[in-house]
Formats: sequence, structure tokens, C-alpha cells
Amino acid sequence: MSKKLYISTYGCQMNVYDSARMADLMAPLGYSLTNQPADADMAILNTCHIREKASEKTFSELGRLRNMRRDKEARDEGGMIIAVAGCVAQAEGAEIMKRAPYVDMVFGPQSYHQLPQMVAQATRGVGHILETDFPPEPKFDHLPEEAIDKNLSAFLTVQEGCDKFCAFCVVPYTRGAEFSRPAAAIIDEAKRMIAAGTREITLLGQNVNAYHGDGPDGKPVSLATLIHMLAELEGLDRLRYTTSHPLEMTEDLCRAHRDVDILMPYLHLPVQAGSDRILAAMNRRHTADEYRRIIDRLRHFRPDLALSGDFIVGFPGETDQEFEDTLQLVRDVGYAQAYSFKYSPRPGTPAAVLADQMIDETVKSERLARLQTLLNEQQLAYNQGFVGREVDVLLEREGKREGQLVGRSPYMQSVFVPSPAHRIGRIATVIVREGNANSLRGELKPGSVADAA
Repeated sequence: MSKKLYISTYGCQMNVYDSARMADLMAPLGYSLTNQPADADMAILNTCHIREKASEKTFSELGRLRNMRRDKEARDEGGMIIAVAGCVAQAEGAEIMKRAPYVDMVFGPQSYHQLPQMVAQATRGVGHILETDFPPEPKFDHLPEEAIDKNLSAFLTVQEGCDKFCAFCVVPYTRGAEFSRPAAAIIDEAKRMIAAGTREITLLGQNVNAYHGDGPDGKPVSLATLIHMLAELEGLDRLRYTTSHPLEMTEDLCRAHRDVDILMPYLHLPVQAGSDRILAAMNRRHTADEYRRIIDRLRHFRPDLALSGDFIVGFPGETDQEFEDTLQLVRDVGYAQAYSFKYSPRPGTPAAVLADQMIDETVKSERLARLQTLLNEQQLAYNQGFVGREVDVLLEREGKREGQLVGRSPYMQSVFVPSPAHRIGRIATVIVREGNANSLRGELKPGSVADAA
């Protein structure tokens, strides 16, 4: 009898990838995905520790799941296994078990390959399961071959963990040290994805451009080399990678943006701040001008490169002038899109114990509003600059309006076009008619996409 699995995913694209792999692992046990948690035989919260009050949001959601399980049992419809996965589970597993003893399973992002065994234990009623160790064997070695992303535009994890230890970040403590998968395993997975219909692959890693997996000769290869290898695969039309660190933006990787046709002209390269003192306090290990020079180098090789970034305002001790330095860096670089947040301390990180934590929330909010206004202006101007231009769009899905499809441009913009649904999966040339804050709208260029006979 088919059982229903509900997975709620928070945070980064790596969590999206992990959630999909968990669903693949559960399928042989008879579980199929549902969007209705109240009907689920098992519910997994795949958590993220980056956002503010992440653990409190987890406990709030757990309370709702507990009530749903009680209602399900009262209707005599069986029980519900409740599990917490991801980075909050890794960082606060024991606390979750203490505060929410009704939770059956808590496991970190390095342990989800053991999910079938954990479910078997939970089903037998052997007690609460807490698995937050860092296993010595890579979890990827234990995933079934069927555990791949089969979407038109799909994610492929090539690297996990981080050795950078930025002062504000929990990733080294929740995802562990940097680990890179062997190139052959990545190529094999990419081939299976392409055979399943994938046309665009995004390579994932917490620090993806630090990739150093073993190559065909057993010696480590760089991300640039891996990109060149993947570009040889027949049927792969587009390639992207995220998220990167400025320290790992090597010459060969910069050149790959010029030399590899299927590598899309879009890069997410977080900087976090524009003040050298704040960058040093964050342990970023680069200066604002070094970041600017990296951008200049990238644009030398790929002048049309679209840049995205991350910014934190109100880091402990940040002065008004240091915030102005961040605004100036944004003006100098020019972003196609970016993400910005108010600093909030994460337990266990060095920044959480810095002496000067108390920047007033009103000041933080005002700074964030000013930064977001500038970033939004840049994003709108960037999108409006496409009006009248032609862009190639991978048509991925139906839009909300009848007769509308949505796809992605090479520059990562969402593009809306009138088109019948049978064109999903094609790459079509779109004439842009409208540039909005978060998307483009246009029409298909006549003859740019052939319809099947």
C-alpha cells in the first residue's frame, strides 16, 4: 500500500537537492510525495540554520505537525513519523529531542543516506533516533543510481562543506569540512540526468569553486576542469554553478566563462560587505578592492556576465561609514540581482560572542532598506535594459495565465511568454518587450522554435 511523504524544505539549493534525494530513497519503501502534511504517513522538515530564528520556526512547525498527527490518529488513519533533517538538526539535535520529545528522528545533512534504516527503526518503535555524526564514508556512495534530479533544469551536488569559517556562518559546523565528489561520479550522474530529460545543470556546493575531486588519473581536478569535462556531454545545453567564494575564483575558472559555450553568463559571488575592517572581522580573507579586481577579471573574459551577491548589514561594530562603503561597492560593481539581510547571531559562531553586538535594530532596518532600494534599482535597470533584445530561453513550465510559459534566460531572469504547453523543454529565442523588477516578458521570435510534426 502506498504511503505518503511530506517534505518541507527551507533554505539553500543544497537543501532542495537533499530533499529530492530523500524522496528518492523513500520511494522503494512505498512512499510517494504529498503536498498535504495532514495526510502524511511521514513528515520531514529539512531545515536551514542561516536565517534568523531558524530553530524557533522549526519548533513552531513541529507543533503543527504534532497536532496533525493527533488528528490523524483520532480519525483512525494511522500515525505519522515526524523527522527533522538539515542544518538545524545538525546544530541542535539534542535540544530538539529535549524540547519536542514527540519527534521520532533527527538527522543531519551528512546522514540522510541512512534514512531507510532509520525509518525501519522508527517503525519498529526502538525509540528516538538522533544521527548527527559526520560519517567517515561519503553519503553519495550510498545513494541509489535512480536518486537524481530529473527536471529540465536540475541540481547536481559536486561539493559539500566549507573550510573558510566566516565568523557569521554555521556551515562548517553543520555541513562539515570540504568534500569533493570524484569527477567520474559526477559525470555519470550528469549522464543519467541528461538521459532523463535534463537540459540545464547547476553544480552545487557550499563552496563550489573550491571543488577538488579526483580526476580520471586519480589526481585532483579544479571546478574549471570539471566544467570542461561536462561541456563534452552530448545533450547538455546549459551549465551553471553556485555558490562561490571570491578566494577560489581562479584564473582557469574565470577563463572558463569565456571558453565554455554552455557555461551561462551568470555568477553568484557573495561579498557580504564593502568595508575592509568588517570583511576582516567576518574572516572573509579578501578586501573590497580585491573583490572588485576579481569582478573586473571576470568581465574581461565575459563582458556580459550578470552578477549576483549576498550582503549582511549591521554586523557587530559596523559604523555608518562602513555601511556607506558597502553601498559604494554595490554602485561600483552593479548587480543583476542580490540578496541582503540584517545580521543576527548564530549560536556557536565566532561573531556571536563579539563584544559589540548591539547595533540598534532600527539602525539595521534603515540600513537594510537603503541597501535594498539600491539593489532593487539596479535589478530593475538591468532587466529594463533587455527591452528590444533577443534572448534564448529554456521554456520550463506553464505560467499562471492560460497559454503562458515560463523559462530562464542565460542571465537567470524569469521570462514569461505566450506559448502552448507542448513547447516546454525547448530553447526558444524571445524578443523582450517588458523588463520588470523580477522578470522579463516577451514573445517568441517567429521560427525560433520548431514544433514537432
